[in-house]
Amino acid sequence: MSQSNNFTGGFFLGALLGGLVGGVAGVLAANRVPREESNASFGQLSEDLRQNLANMSNDERMEVARRGLEDKISELNAAIEDVRQQLGSTNGNGRATEYEASTTDS
Repeated sequence: MSQSNNFTGGFFLGALLGGLVGGVAGVLAANRVPREESNASFGQLSEDLRQNLANMSNDERMEVARRGLEDKISELNAAIEDVRQQLGSTNGNGRATEYEASTTDS
């Protein structure tokens, strides 16, 4: 019975000290990370494009982001279509896959 009490006390003391040491280490690590400027997300863009984005309103920025996402989605759809065609030709003899049959029915 006395071993059980020692274990429980040791467990809680270890959890408390571990949390304290972990918290201090987290605070120290967070303070060492440099603060990024708001324009740092534009780091990979050209200077002209960066200046244009800085002068745009939030609605205009959202529209540019939406168009960019639509372009990426169309690229992904084209890549998926190419892979599906390649797999369809290797799977055999011009048979339509389940996906192709379901998309042509609608």
